[in-house]
Amino acid sequence: MERIRTTEVGRHAGEQVRVEGWLRTIRSMGGLTFAVLRDGWGEVQAVWELEREPLTGLGPESVVGFRGSVVPSPQAPGGFELREPAVTAISAVTETLPLPLGRRALRAGLPVLLDSAVISNRHPSRRAMFGLASETMAGFRGELDRQGFTEIATPKILGTSTEGGSNVFAVDYFGRPAFLAQSPQFYKQAMVGVFERVYEVGSVFRAEPHDTTRHVNEYVSLDAELGFITDHHDVMAVLRDVIAAMIARLVERRAAELVALGAAVPAVPAAIPELDFGEAKAWLATQLGEEVVGEPDLSPAEERLLGGLAQERWTSDFLFVTGYPLAKRPFYTHGDPDRPDRSNGFDLLFRGIEVVTGGQRLHRHEDYLAALESRGLDPAPFAWYLDAFRFGMPPHGGFAIGMERFLMQLTGVGNVRLATLFPRDLKRLVP
Repeated sequence: MERIRTTEVGRHAGEQVRVEGWLRTIRSMGGLTFAVLRDGWGEVQAVWELEREPLTGLGPESVVGFRGSVVPSPQAPGGFELREPAVTAISAVTETLPLPLGRRALRAGLPVLLDSAVISNRHPSRRAMFGLASETMAGFRGELDRQGFTEIATPKILGTSTEGGSNVFAVDYFGRPAFLAQSPQFYKQAMVGVFERVYEVGSVFRAEPHDTTRHVNEYVSLDAELGFITDHHDVMAVLRDVIAAMIARLVERRAAELVALGAAVPAVPAAIPELDFGEAKAWLATQLGEEVVGEPDLSPAEERLLGGLAQERWTSDFLFVTGYPLAKRPFYTHGDPDRPDRSNGFDLLFRGIEVVTGGQRLHRHEDYLAALESRGLDPAPFAWYLDAFRFGMPPHGGFAIGMERFLMQLTGVGNVRLATLFPRDLKRLVP
């Protein structure tokens, strides 16, 4: 008999079927034994009379096969169950699990969850989170495919740090210095000269010694870059449509997971509200009772306040902050033509946390040389990158979405590690 998925059991009422998976729960009551089997798609319940003891020697997470008749049962997962199925033990588990997976909620501290991630990720709540992650990536790809973008895969071992600064992981590359990629920025810009519109889904690495709820040192970046733009507002319009498409796909394909995680699904405005950095700082000064200072960035506390402003003023979970000081942005950022000290760059705040950074890039070779000189950077290590602009590049720009931080805000879990499959932070290299 061919194995079927648990989600297909309901199509076979009154028939004999075979399912295989993991024993999620086992319990006895009222003279009956109940077991829930989980596979890669869902769950199905099986029931036996207690006297048969069909699961002797099999603990939770044992891999088993059930072969039995499908009977309607309103109380069972999916509305159907298997009655008196024959049991085949495929991989018996007799040890106590490092944490109980049979409960509705995982009652364990964060270190235990992460230390035992190969097991804790099997729990429905953890599985739900990573189902959302999968669909988020699919939604990102799907919308950009629709808009004529080409997916690329760029190197993660680089000869030159992308963003500059000290927050890079150095590696020994056969006796030569190299770095783990902070972003695919240089390569996705170069590929604008090939395909005009490109995107990538991949890991990036930041050697930032942060121990906060919003930082990890390796995360999934959803990057896009597009050519022939007027300015950063063209990039923001594409980003708006990508965010809307990702959320729409989650609602369509992962509604059960959203409910299970208690996610409050945001509405994406047709035009996400925009606030200039200077105006934002001035408003924040009125809230904090401070004078506007020259700090070229927003603190986490300021981002949270701006999230509240977005709700109050525009009833929006999203807010673009534009016009950041050029000194805060990487050297390849295009300046605001009307304000020499400001950039055509932006951040997107989602419920008071920055989840996307983007902007317009420089596209003329001479502007790159001037930008590198102003930052005190030697152009020699960037020679291959500068060639893209020596030989013709259109006005272009792009953005990068931090996927795990986006999911953290969507689900409200409060710590980005809970939205990360196997987190890498200051203290964690395994599992």
